[in-house]
Amino acid sequence: MKILFIADPLESFKIYKDSTYTMMAEAAARGHQVYACEARELAYEAGEVSAPVARIEIVGSDQKMWFRRDAAQERALTAFDAVLMRKDPPFDLEYVTSTWLLELAERAGARVFNKPQAIRDHSEKLAIGEFPQFVAPTLVTKSAERIRRFHAAHGDVILKPLDGMGGMGIFRVREDAMNLGSIIETLGEDGRRSIMAQRFIPEIKDGDKRILLIGGKPVPFALARVPQGTEIRGNLAAGGVGRAQPLDARDQHIAATLAPVLWDRGLLLVGLDSIGEWLTEVNVTSPTCFREIMDQTGFDVAGMFIDALEEAAGRASSTTAG
Repeated sequence: MKILFIADPLESFKIYKDSTYTMMAEAAARGHQVYACEARELAYEAGEVSAPVARIEIVGSDQKMWFRRDAAQERALTAFDAVLMRKDPPFDLEYVTSTWLLELAERAGARVFNKPQAIRDHSEKLAIGEFPQFVAPTLVTKSAERIRRFHAAHGDVILKPLDGMGGMGIFRVREDAMNLGSIIETLGEDGRRSIMAQRFIPEIKDGDKRILLIGGKPVPFALARVPQGTEIRGNLAAGGVGRAQPLDARDQHIAATLAPVLWDRGLLLVGLDSIGEWLTEVNVTSPTCFREIMDQTGFDVAGMFIDALEEAAGRASSTTAG
């Protein structure tokens, strides 16, 4: 297959932990042709979506010299057997625009994973509202008064923006309500932006678990990202330490419930986040943690992903041909 990765600059990859690199390496090892471009390079003209794409050869595991890149050539996205959208957030208007462009390419016959509409329709924070049976007490609002009432009812809460990533902008407010007003003003930009409030989940001390769903099936291991020191955030980008562990019974129940629903919507790869027994996020833009799970357990996450991609791309090709 010819596989196009739409990703951040390759020079920015930290290949010892980058899931997109891991996908590329597995695809190349199987003999697939790997290409890359950036989302900012997508363009629509004369009825087709194209980009200057470069053939990528994986040449080693040295951080500074892991790939060789051919000269970029303008190619329509329909020229590829699979197009993988792996651009990292923030999920801003430019990200949304890229999903519109990818949807135009899809209508022309491109096979895009995850499905652009599904990416756009799933707020990674707010999507949990579709599965309330798994969600701790949660509020989303612009109203400072409603947030204050929520805090008074639950005493110890987490406040966060709806478009954050890597743990950025997350605050804990305890029973004394210290700085609650200031945090609401800062996150909510004086009532112009919505804020998510959730009852604090003490099990965060055991880690914020990343559960990967691939092709409608769960990876049997989660990565618990454990906060360090006085930090409340387990995100690896915020200094958390990743600890791979088998899915427990609650993890399996959440995964079994969500996996077929999300797969039917065209989400080949999903990263569920859970703390204790509670679902906290449904990540669909650029889920990670392949490398950490593979290194600690030996389970071939990348192999499972490329297996699912081959099957999905082949099925999409047969449908298009028919």
